[in-house]
Amino acid sequence: MPVSARGTVYNMNGPQGAPVVVLIHGLGLTRGTTWAAFVPALARHYRVLTYDLIGHGDTAPPRGPVTLSDLSNQIIALMDELDIGRAALVGFSLGGMINRRCAMDHPDRVAALAILNSPHERTPERQKMVEQQARDADAGGPAATIDAALARWFTQEFALQRPETVARVRETVLANDPEAYAALRLVLAEGVVELIRPMPPIAHPTLVMTCEDDSGSTPEMSQAIATEIRGAELQVVAGLRHLGLIEQPQTFLAPLLDFLRRQLS
Repeated sequence: MPVSARGTVYNMNGPQGAPVVVLIHGLGLTRGTTWAAFVPALARHYRVLTYDLIGHGDTAPPRGPVTLSDLSNQIIALMDELDIGRAALVGFSLGGMINRRCAMDHPDRVAALAILNSPHERTPERQKMVEQQARDADAGGPAATIDAALARWFTQEFALQRPETVARVRETVLANDPEAYAALRLVLAEGVVELIRPMPPIAHPTLVMTCEDDSGSTPEMSQAIATEIRGAELQVVAGLRHLGLIEQPQTFLAPLLDFLRRQLS
């Protein structure tokens, strides 16, 4: 299990010399839990880098507060260590905030963006409530909200048909260090404010996707993200919730592979 000089655990798959695709998971998850179905398909064509966010999975915990730029810089430090000049960044949920921040902070290091089920501008009242909920949940850690989260993340049909998958996600989230989880949950709550109508605008080729019934990363949010990035492509997947990419990975893989083929060829 490779570990970077800064304590980031990662894996590389796919042919040497191929264009690099970095997969960035979301809050409470890990590289393996999120991308298990994606890596084999992507690695047929690309050099695929997966890693665990700060304080998640096998990566070292944070030292103090964490910002969205800290999470962006985690990618750049890892790319520097692995001698990767540019890469396409595929981010899910918080990962879709991280890759946008990275495109803003380090535009020359980003070849393309795929922003999957990621939040964006909320009403002022909703923003205030989400931030307060993130602070209130600190004491209980991930266990305080896991049941409600799983209900939002998976459809009821999938939860009944694939309880082992839901249980694996549950175990992954509960395994998080409470302090690290709280720090990144606050980034998820507060960080969207940094990403609204950025100046200069993000100009990278971009695919934006979400699910029709994703209550936290809504189709309206994805539409707003796509509107703020010139030429961005938008797809809304019918009938799924936040973890649609785990529930039906092929529904996400097909458009993602098509997008990457057009941008990285």
